[in-house]
Amino acid sequence: MHKSDRLFQLTNLLRLRQPVTAQDLAEELQVSVRTIYRYIDDLSASGVPVFGEPGVGYRLDKDFLLPPLNLSVDELDALLIGMKMVCGWTGSELPQAARSLLQKIEAVLPACRTNLNQELFHVPSMYFNDACKKKHARHWDKLRHAIKQQQVSCIEYCDEQQNQTRRRIYPLGLFYWGGKWTLGAWCTLRKDYRNFRTDRIQALDVSDGRFETNDQINLIRYIRLQMQSC
Repeated sequence: MHKSDRLFQLTNLLRLRQPVTAQDLAEELQVSVRTIYRYIDDLSASGVPVFGEPGVGYRLDKDFLLPPLNLSVDELDALLIGMKMVCGWTGSELPQAARSLLQKIEAVLPACRTNLNQELFHVPSMYFNDACKKKHARHWDKLRHAIKQQQVSCIEYCDEQQNQTRRRIYPLGLFYWGGKWTLGAWCTLRKDYRNFRTDRIQALDVSDGRFETNDQINLIRYIRLQMQSC
């Protein structure tokens, strides 16, 4: 990545996350803290109003505005591939949103049409036919909303041994493993985290009741425990 791209990325991070420490910026950009100090000096020298607060971090002047959005060819390729993955591997709502997003970007950045060749990349859908889509995607959108709204849910689930169970869960996140999605959730029956393949969820009932995360039940803790078990 060119230095100018790094500086633009750094400016974006400062604008979105301020105040932010040099250490956090270094981890995000995968460079050393010393390099961040040099980048901050470069931004200041170029007229970007960035200020450092000891013990707090860096921030930008509240009136500072970035120049109009511009995307590199690699960024456009990443956007296009991501859109095709969303269209082929999720439910019915996000594909429409992904296509709409791409159209908006093309409308704002006419140069994108020259560099955006949709025929170069192919992402086969994981849904080979309507029956397969019904099996894998029928609950995807509903689960996404339940996760975002922290809604207590009940599922009827069929495991590998064809055992049928009904669980009351707190849905925390959806995870794609190449050909299948799993739901990470807190199971009130087992009083522990559990993984449920979305294609094995026979029925889903999302209630109006909401759950609260805490030190024991939250997505970050779930992910850490999954990593430890690998």
